[in-house]
Amino acid sequence: MKPHGIPGTILFDGDQAQKGLALNRMCFSFNSAANRNAFVADEDAYCAKYGLNQEQREAVKSRNVLKLLAAGGNVYYLAKLAGIFGLNVQDIGAQQTGMSIDAFKAKLEAAGR
Repeated sequence: MKPHGIPGTILFDGDQAQKGLALNRMCFSFNSAANRNAFVADEDAYCAKYGLNQEQREAVKSRNVLKLLAAGGNVYYLAKLAGIFGLNVQDIGAQQTGMSIDAFKAKLEAAGR
């Protein structure tokens, strides 16, 4: 990853797009309910079908959004995968901030959101 002006964040640039192509293609396939069902039925086979590398596969297995982003995932495509995992926006925000879900919700409420 190249350094940029926002510490702790991953800039999705051309290099990240190339790095995450297989992962993002797989996530795009989840626009189809049949593909979501195929992923749930056999996650390893589905990931292999799209040629995910070891880093991407481990990120998917861990259900960790930060690792998925580091593996080249684009947040718009990853939303499809997060939905399959049953993660909502608050779950993702908690992961990104390193907070518990309850602490993250409390932070949002305190900020008036």
